Amino acid sequence: MNQYWLKVTKYSIVAQKLPNAMNGLRIVQISDLHYATFGYKQKKLIQRVKKEKPDLIFITGDLVDRYHYDLNQSLEAMKGFVDIAPVYYVTGNHEEALNIKGVLAEKLSQLGIHVLFNSNNYFEKNGAVIQIVGINDPLSGENAEEMLYKSMKNDGTYKVLLAHRPEDYQAYEKSGIDLTFNGHEHGGIIRIPGIGGVIDHNFNLFPSSHIDGVEKLGNLTQVISRGLGNSGFTFRIFNRPEIVVAELNKSREEIKSSENK
Repeated sequence: MNQYWLKVTKYSIVAQKLPNAMNGLRIVQISDLHYATFGYKQKKLIQRVKKEKPDLIFITGDLVDRYHYDLNQSLEAMKGFVDIAPVYYVTGNHEEALNIKGVLAEKLSQLGIHVLFNSNNYFEKNGAVIQIVGINDPLSGENAEEMLYKSMKNDGTYKVLLAHRPEDYQAYEKSGIDLTFNGHEHGGIIRIPGIGGVIDHNFNLFPSSHIDGVEKLGNLTQVISRGLGNSGFTFRIFNRPEIVVAELNKSREEIKSSENK
């Protein structure tokens, strides 16, 4: 039920601090793949991502599933993504629970993927630079503030954070992050049309925030993916697997201009 019917969700985001030369920066976010498959060697997923013509691809954790662990299956999608755009990856709680960060770092780096284990990387386009920061899932034993302190550089660049969990938004905003991409919540484990998510990962009934979509929190903009797969034996109800596409522009007017092209 809704397990393999891919949905592309598109967001236009105002990013006033974004360098002028990066207006229209296009980001595809993939999250919570777990053990889901979309065609032979993930061909359907790869083709849908390629169709969006991203400048960057972000993988925000739970690339594998601790209950149905198959790293080679998950890597099939990564092999296709690296031929489309630069790919950046951070861990989710499932990678941390499996204690496979060493193996993942080796395999993903060999494919040319930027592995961000509490670290940062600079992305350059048209002579402009932004800082991409990645932190591990807190199941690693460190909290978000600690990890951000040692992962990012306070150098005035526009800062994009990849982190698995959206509930740590206060730490992200306090640290000076401009834009963050998260997953984990799956949009609420079960969704009801017209109502939304029924329960979140902390077993809160009918959560009203921090489970999907775009949220503005002080100076922070937070993008939360519903993800693609399921954990263990759960399944998706009225909750199609989601590919997120975010386009960044410096002003609302430029977004309107882009939409009218």
